[in-house]
Amino acid sequence: MEIIVNGAKLIAEFVAKAVCAALFGILLLLAFVITAPMGHESFYGLYRYDYLLIFAVVVQIFLLYFKLESWSEAKVIALFHIMAMGMELFLTHPAIASWQYPQPAVFKLYTVPLFAGFMYSAVGSFFARSLRLYQVRIDHLPSFAVMLALVVASYINFMTKFFIADIRLILFAISVFIFWKTKVYFQLQQHTFKLPMLLILLCLAFVIWIAENISTFYQIWLYPSQVDAWHMVGWGKLGSWYLLLLLSLVLVLKILGDRQRDHANPKHWVWRLK
Repeated sequence: MEIIVNGAKLIAEFVAKAVCAALFGILLLLAFVITAPMGHESFYGLYRYDYLLIFAVVVQIFLLYFKLESWSEAKVIALFHIMAMGMELFLTHPAIASWQYPQPAVFKLYTVPLFAGFMYSAVGSFFARSLRLYQVRIDHLPSFAVMLALVVASYINFMTKFFIADIRLILFAISVFIFWKTKVYFQLQQHTFKLPMLLILLCLAFVIWIAENISTFYQIWLYPSQVDAWHMVGWGKLGSWYLLLLLSLVLVLKILGDRQRDHANPKHWVWRLK
Protein backbone atom coordinates (compact mmCIF):
# COMPACT_ATOMS: atom_id res chain seq x y z
CA MET A 1 0.00 0.00 0.00
CA GLU A 2 2.83 2.38 0.84
CA ILE A 3 4.36 1.78 -2.58
CA ILE A 4 1.06 2.72 -4.26
CA VAL A 5 0.72 5.87 -2.17
CA ASN A 6 4.30 6.96 -2.87
CA GLY A 7 3.84 6.21 -6.57
CA ALA A 8 0.66 8.31 -6.64
CA LYS A 9 2.50 11.17 -4.95
CA LEU A 10 5.30 11.01 -7.52
CA ILE A 11 2.84 11.01 -10.42
CA ALA A 12 0.83 13.86 -8.90
CA GLU A 13 3.94 15.99 -8.41
CA PHE A 14 5.21 15.21 -11.90
CA VAL A 15 1.87 16.17 -13.49
CA ALA A 16 1.51 19.31 -11.36
CA LYS A 17 4.97 20.54 -12.34
CA ALA A 18 4.37 19.67 -16.00
CA VAL A 19 1.13 21.68 -16.01
CA CYS A 20 2.85 24.60 -14.29
CA ALA A 21 5.73 24.50 -16.77
CA ALA A 22 3.34 24.31 -19.73
CA LEU A 23 0.92 26.91 -18.32
CA PHE A 24 1.57 29.44 -21.09
CA GLY A 25 0.91 26.87 -23.82
CA ILE A 26 -2.15 25.42 -22.09
CA LEU A 27 -3.70 28.87 -21.71
CA LEU A 28 -3.04 29.62 -25.39
CA LEU A 29 -4.77 26.40 -26.45
CA LEU A 30 -7.77 27.25 -24.27
CA ALA A 31 -7.89 30.70 -25.87
CA PHE A 32 -7.86 29.09 -29.32
CA VAL A 33 -10.93 27.04 -28.41
CA ILE A 34 -12.81 29.86 -26.67
CA THR A 35 -12.25 32.39 -29.50
CA ALA A 36 -13.16 29.96 -32.31
CA PRO A 37 -16.75 31.31 -32.64
CA MET A 38 -15.34 34.75 -33.49
CA GLY A 39 -14.34 33.47 -36.93
CA HIS A 40 -13.56 36.24 -39.41
CA GLU A 41 -15.77 38.81 -37.69
CA SER A 42 -14.51 42.11 -36.31
CA PHE A 43 -15.28 43.07 -32.70
CA TYR A 44 -14.67 46.72 -31.78
CA GLY A 45 -12.28 47.05 -34.70
CA LEU A 46 -10.14 44.03 -33.80
CA TYR A 47 -10.16 40.41 -34.93
CA ARG A 48 -9.64 37.04 -33.29
CA TYR A 49 -5.87 37.01 -33.87
CA ASP A 50 -5.59 40.49 -32.35
CA TYR A 51 -7.36 39.41 -29.18
CA LEU A 52 -5.11 36.37 -29.00
CA LEU A 53 -2.12 38.72 -29.15
CA ILE A 54 -3.51 40.84 -26.30
CA PHE A 55 -4.24 37.70 -24.30
CA ALA A 56 -0.72 36.32 -24.80
CA VAL A 57 0.86 39.62 -23.69
CA VAL A 58 -1.38 39.77 -20.60
CA VAL A 59 -0.49 36.18 -19.67
CA GLN A 60 3.22 36.96 -20.08
CA ILE A 61 2.91 40.00 -17.81
CA PHE A 62 0.96 37.91 -15.29
CA LEU A 63 3.68 35.24 -15.18
CA LEU A 64 6.39 37.81 -14.64
CA TYR A 65 4.47 39.86 -12.07
CA PHE A 66 3.69 36.84 -9.90
CA LYS A 67 7.25 35.51 -10.41
CA LEU A 68 6.04 32.34 -12.08
CA GLU A 69 8.59 33.20 -14.73
CA SER A 70 11.96 34.89 -14.28
CA TRP A 71 13.30 37.74 -16.39
CA SER A 72 16.06 35.45 -17.64
CA GLU A 73 13.43 32.99 -18.85
CA ALA A 74 11.51 35.85 -20.47
CA LYS A 75 14.64 36.87 -22.40
CA VAL A 76 14.94 33.35 -23.80
CA ILE A 77 11.28 33.39 -24.81
CA ALA A 78 11.65 36.80 -26.49
CA LEU A 79 14.65 35.60 -28.51
CA PHE A 80 12.79 32.49 -29.61
CA HIS A 81 9.79 34.64 -30.53
CA ILE A 82 11.95 36.75 -32.88
CA MET A 83 13.56 33.72 -34.53
CA ALA A 84 10.18 32.06 -34.95
CA MET A 85 8.66 35.15 -36.58
CA GLY A 86 11.50 35.18 -39.11
CA MET A 87 10.76 31.58 -40.03
CA GLU A 88 7.01 32.26 -40.14
CA LEU A 89 7.44 35.20 -42.53
CA PHE A 90 9.39 33.02 -44.93
CA LEU A 91 7.24 29.89 -44.77
CA THR A 92 3.91 31.74 -45.11
CA HIS A 93 5.08 33.84 -48.04
CA PRO A 94 2.74 33.22 -51.02
CA ALA A 95 5.65 31.83 -53.05
CA ILE A 96 6.24 29.16 -50.37
CA ALA A 97 2.85 28.82 -48.62
CA SER A 98 3.77 25.95 -46.30
CA TRP A 99 0.76 27.04 -44.26
CA GLN A 100 -1.49 30.05 -43.96
CA TYR A 101 -3.35 32.12 -41.38
CA PRO A 102 -6.88 32.14 -42.80
CA GLN A 103 -8.37 34.92 -40.70
CA PRO A 104 -7.78 38.69 -40.78
CA ALA A 105 -5.79 40.70 -38.23
CA VAL A 106 -4.96 44.32 -37.55
CA PHE A 107 -1.70 43.54 -35.77
CA LYS A 108 0.29 41.56 -38.28
CA LEU A 109 3.54 41.63 -40.19
CA TYR A 110 2.90 40.87 -43.87
CA THR A 111 1.32 37.40 -43.81
CA VAL A 112 1.87 36.67 -40.10
CA PRO A 113 -0.33 37.85 -37.20
CA LEU A 114 1.90 39.05 -34.38
CA PHE A 115 0.50 36.57 -31.88
CA ALA A 116 2.02 33.69 -33.90
CA GLY A 117 5.45 34.05 -32.31
CA PHE A 118 3.93 33.37 -28.91
CA MET A 119 3.03 29.83 -29.98
CA TYR A 120 6.73 29.07 -30.39
CA SER A 121 7.53 31.05 -27.25
CA ALA A 122 5.27 28.66 -25.34
CA VAL A 123 7.73 25.88 -26.19
CA GLY A 124 10.68 27.94 -24.95
CA SER A 125 8.71 28.84 -21.83
CA PHE A 126 8.03 25.17 -21.12
CA PHE A 127 11.71 24.24 -21.39
CA ALA A 128 12.87 27.16 -19.26
CA ARG A 129 10.33 26.58 -16.50
CA SER A 130 10.81 22.80 -16.51
CA LEU A 131 14.54 23.13 -15.87
CA ARG A 132 13.83 25.09 -12.71
CA LEU A 133 10.77 23.23 -11.44
CA TYR A 134 12.30 19.79 -11.88
CA GLN A 135 15.78 20.93 -10.74
CA VAL A 136 17.26 19.48 -13.90
CA ARG A 137 20.85 18.34 -14.35
CA ILE A 138 22.06 16.97 -17.68
CA ASP A 139 24.87 14.45 -18.02
CA HIS A 140 27.00 13.81 -21.15
CA LEU A 141 25.77 17.01 -22.78
CA PRO A 142 27.56 17.65 -26.11
CA SER A 143 29.57 20.82 -26.55
CA PHE A 144 27.52 23.93 -27.33
CA ALA A 145 29.50 24.43 -30.53
CA VAL A 146 28.32 21.05 -31.81
CA MET A 147 24.73 21.61 -30.68
CA LEU A 148 24.69 25.13 -32.11
CA ALA A 149 25.93 23.89 -35.48
CA LEU A 150 23.14 21.29 -35.52
CA VAL A 151 20.33 23.71 -34.66
CA VAL A 152 21.58 26.39 -37.07
CA ALA A 153 21.64 23.79 -39.84
CA SER A 154 18.12 22.70 -38.82
CA TYR A 155 16.83 26.29 -38.84
CA ILE A 156 18.34 26.94 -42.28
CA ASN A 157 17.02 23.62 -43.61
CA PHE A 158 13.46 24.64 -42.72
CA MET A 159 13.77 27.26 -45.46
CA THR A 160 16.33 25.92 -47.93
CA LYS A 161 14.54 22.59 -48.39
CA PHE A 162 12.30 24.30 -50.94
CA PHE A 163 15.26 25.04 -53.21
CA ILE A 164 17.84 22.34 -52.46
CA ALA A 165 17.78 18.83 -51.03
CA ASP A 166 16.06 18.36 -47.66
CA ILE A 167 18.74 17.10 -45.26
CA ARG A 168 16.51 16.45 -42.24
CA LEU A 169 17.32 12.72 -42.23
CA ILE A 170 20.99 13.61 -41.89
CA LEU A 171 20.12 16.06 -39.11
CA PHE A 172 18.11 13.36 -37.31
CA ALA A 173 21.04 10.97 -37.54
CA ILE A 174 23.49 13.58 -36.20
CA SER A 175 21.18 14.41 -33.30
CA VAL A 176 20.88 10.74 -32.34
CA PHE A 177 24.66 10.37 -32.50
CA ILE A 178 25.50 13.39 -30.33
CA PHE A 179 22.68 12.92 -27.78
CA TRP A 180 22.80 9.11 -27.56
CA LYS A 181 24.53 9.15 -24.16
CA THR A 182 22.89 12.32 -22.86
CA LYS A 183 20.79 11.75 -19.74
CA VAL A 184 18.44 14.14 -17.95
CA TYR A 185 18.26 13.98 -14.14
CA PHE A 186 15.27 15.55 -12.37
CA GLN A 187 13.89 15.71 -8.85
CA LEU A 188 10.56 14.42 -7.52
CA GLN A 189 9.72 13.88 -3.84
CA GLN A 190 13.42 14.29 -2.96
CA HIS A 191 14.25 11.42 -5.31
CA THR A 192 16.40 11.71 -8.42
CA PHE A 193 15.19 10.16 -11.67
CA LYS A 194 16.97 9.72 -14.99
CA LEU A 195 15.68 9.62 -18.57
CA PRO A 196 17.42 9.66 -21.98
CA MET A 197 17.37 13.08 -23.64
CA LEU A 198 16.25 11.58 -26.97
CA LEU A 199 13.21 9.92 -25.37
CA ILE A 200 12.16 13.22 -23.77
CA LEU A 201 12.47 15.07 -27.09
CA LEU A 202 10.40 12.45 -28.92
CA CYS A 203 7.66 12.55 -26.28
CA LEU A 204 7.54 16.35 -26.36
CA ALA A 205 7.39 16.33 -30.17
CA PHE A 206 4.33 14.07 -29.93
CA VAL A 207 2.66 16.38 -27.38
CA ILE A 208 3.24 19.40 -29.63
CA TRP A 209 1.88 17.44 -32.59
CA ILE A 210 -1.34 16.91 -30.62
CA ALA A 211 -1.46 20.65 -29.85
CA GLU A 212 -0.92 21.34 -33.55
CA ASN A 213 -3.93 19.22 -34.45
CA ILE A 214 -6.05 21.13 -31.94
CA SER A 215 -4.80 24.45 -33.34
CA THR A 216 -5.49 23.59 -36.98
CA PHE A 217 -8.91 22.14 -36.09
CA TYR A 218 -9.84 25.53 -34.62
CA GLN A 219 -8.32 27.27 -37.67
CA ILE A 220 -5.48 29.11 -35.98
CA TRP A 221 -3.48 28.16 -39.05
CA LEU A 222 -4.10 25.72 -41.91
CA TYR A 223 -1.91 23.63 -44.15
CA PRO A 224 -2.81 23.74 -47.87
CA SER A 225 -4.47 20.30 -47.71
CA GLN A 226 -6.67 21.45 -44.81
CA VAL A 227 -8.20 24.52 -46.47
CA ASP A 228 -11.20 22.74 -48.01
CA ALA A 229 -11.72 20.23 -45.20
CA TRP A 230 -9.82 19.67 -41.98
CA HIS A 231 -7.93 16.44 -41.45
CA MET A 232 -5.34 15.28 -38.96
CA VAL A 233 -1.85 16.70 -39.41
CA GLY A 234 0.48 14.13 -40.97
CA TRP A 235 2.88 12.15 -38.81
CA GLY A 236 5.78 13.61 -40.76
CA LYS A 237 5.38 16.87 -38.81
CA LEU A 238 6.75 15.08 -35.76
CA GLY A 239 10.19 15.38 -37.34
CA SER A 240 9.80 19.13 -37.81
CA TRP A 241 8.77 19.59 -34.20
CA TYR A 242 11.66 17.42 -33.04
CA LEU A 243 14.16 19.69 -34.81
CA LEU A 244 12.40 22.80 -33.54
CA LEU A 245 12.57 21.44 -30.00
CA LEU A 246 16.33 21.06 -30.41
CA LEU A 247 16.56 24.73 -31.37
CA SER A 248 14.54 25.78 -28.34
CA LEU A 249 16.48 23.48 -26.02
CA VAL A 250 19.91 24.77 -27.07
CA LEU A 251 18.85 28.41 -26.64
CA VAL A 252 17.48 27.71 -23.17
CA LEU A 253 20.49 25.66 -22.04
CA LYS A 254 23.00 28.22 -23.28
CA ILE A 255 21.36 31.22 -21.68
CA LEU A 256 20.10 29.73 -18.40
CA GLY A 257 22.83 27.30 -17.42
CA ASP A 258 26.48 26.27 -17.46
CA ARG A 259 28.19 23.24 -18.96
CA GLN A 260 30.94 22.07 -16.62
CA ARG A 261 33.22 19.13 -15.97
CA ASP A 262 31.73 16.49 -13.70
CA HIS A 263 33.82 16.52 -10.50
CA ALA A 264 33.12 12.83 -9.92
CA ASN A 265 34.15 11.92 -13.47
CA PRO A 266 36.27 14.59 -15.24
CA LYS A 267 35.73 12.84 -18.60
CA HIS A 268 32.05 13.73 -18.46
CA TRP A 269 30.33 17.07 -18.93
CA VAL A 270 27.24 18.07 -16.97
CA TRP A 271 24.81 20.98 -17.30
CA ARG A 272 23.28 22.83 -14.37
CA LEU A 273 21.16 25.96 -13.93
CA LYS A 274 23.10 29.10 -13.13
